[in-house]
Amino acid sequence: MKFGIVTFPGSNCDYDAYHAAVDAMEADAEYLWHKDQNLKGSDIIVLPGGFSYGDYLRPGAIARFSPIMTAVVDHAKSGGPVLAVCNGFQIACEAGLLPGALLRNESLQFVSDRIGLTVENADTLFTSGYVKGERLEIPVAHGDGRFFADERVLDEIEANEQVVFRYTDNPNGSMRDIAGIINREGNVLGMMPHPERALDMLLGSDDGLPLFQSLMAGALR
Repeated sequence: MKFGIVTFPGSNCDYDAYHAAVDAMEADAEYLWHKDQNLKGSDIIVLPGGFSYGDYLRPGAIARFSPIMTAVVDHAKSGGPVLAVCNGFQIACEAGLLPGALLRNESLQFVSDRIGLTVENADTLFTSGYVKGERLEIPVAHGDGRFFADERVLDEIEANEQVVFRYTDNPNGSMRDIAGIINREGNVLGMMPHPERALDMLLGSDDGLPLFQSLMAGALR
């Protein structure tokens, strides 16, 4: 099993994602530069957090056009797993892999803290290691994390059980407290909290570990 971790100019959580794959999961992993045009045999793609292209236009708006994203979109459309965290979530929305958009935090301030989450759907590729309703504590670090979609889209993703995580104490004003969603096919997860920063109690929480365990187990099936 091999993780492909996409690195854009401005990515800063790619090393954390690599640590999660190699050290925590004992899997193979390779960094994929944004100018690469293939996934180099990767089975699971991670779009990590950071500030791709400095967020100069709009978070994720420039990264969405990087050459590697053509291969990532093809991978997702063929059913391959994609984990999109923080800036990766923004990129996935800009690329049309997930519905909605991530807007400036309601407070207009950058938020960096450990945040409470509830598992809304434990029957996904990414969450089978959790229990529905389980409370988690996972770090966030973002300035543009407010999930937004029109009411019709929100009703759709609710009805299709695409909401995977909700905030228990909403840090950014996300509509309906949404912290993470999957696509209809269930193979792309976007979330603002950082599970790769919650793998060991030495860091304050290991609540992110079941996500990677679930992903590995599901991808191996």
